[in-house]
Amino acid sequence: MKISTFTKAIASGVALSAVMAGAAMADGALVYDGGGKFDKSFNEAAYTGAERFKAEGGNYQDLEISGDAMREQAVRQFASRGNNPIVLPGFSWETALRAVAPEFPDTKFTIIDTVVDLPNVQSVVFKEQEGSYLVGILAAMQSESGKIGVVPAFNFDLLEAFACGYAQGAKSVNPDIEILETYVGTGFEAFNDPVKATEVAKSQLDQGVDVIFQVAGGAGAGVLQAAADAGKFSIGVDSNQNHLHPGSVLTSMTKRVDVATYNAMKGVEDGTWAPGLVVLGLAEDGVGAAFDDNNAELITPEMTAAVEKATADIVSGAVTVHDFRTDKQCPSL
Repeated sequence: MKISTFTKAIASGVALSAVMAGAAMADGALVYDGGGKFDKSFNEAAYTGAERFKAEGGNYQDLEISGDAMREQAVRQFASRGNNPIVLPGFSWETALRAVAPEFPDTKFTIIDTVVDLPNVQSVVFKEQEGSYLVGILAAMQSESGKIGVVPAFNFDLLEAFACGYAQGAKSVNPDIEILETYVGTGFEAFNDPVKATEVAKSQLDQGVDVIFQVAGGAGAGVLQAAADAGKFSIGVDSNQNHLHPGSVLTSMTKRVDVATYNAMKGVEDGTWAPGLVVLGLAEDGVGAAFDDNNAELITPEMTAAVEKATADIVSGAVTVHDFRTDKQCPSL
């Protein structure tokens, strides 16, 4: 039976109202981006930060949206019920936030991954290019074929910042290394398409790539799986994904969305939350390469030393990693 768009809208509204009915005044709120709470990547990192806040005695409400039509409604309803702060992980929230935040000047909003310049909004962004530079070094040192890949969800400036940093790091090791870049799709829906991501990864592997960096959120699970199935290496993103395929995931470019989420909720609780721009890079431990028991056998002492040197050089300013977003150009891709 075909369900009309109108019926779906009513169902979504009922579901949202049911969630909101349980929202307590003054609790924080976290509304996940596409891909859902347990995407093992970006959203799950936000959840981890909120859970840390909860473990310390705080409380929050959360919601997984079923589509873009719910964005503005979800933010407005949390705000109208007094939830504070409202944390919105993902650049896809910008339009909804710009519409709702002015209506609730006493509510504090934290958006992650984009900048919204409003008096009651805190914008947290990352120097993704710096962390990606480190994993690019590891990819080049691991590669035997001289070909590595990167799979962004789609052609978007933020995702290109990852890809460009990765390319710069790789070419700092091997100037002649070949880097293939292939998109999963053409829009935000690509973050939710692991099947297509698998196909894209297989295509790169067929062309001789032996290390692939996924920059596709939840869809990236398909990239990691394809590399593992082929006996090659992958690189996770946002959360530490080393544990998903131990021995195949070379490392992960961690982006501390968990810290941004925790800080927002804790900041409102203790009175230190402030609007404006927060930028987290290597110097602030906001990004980095993940090392743990799951990839310990893959990382040589030479790799560790190379990452440590690059980190020190970037933090000191001896090395500057070009940010694609500044001029829409990448000198290494």
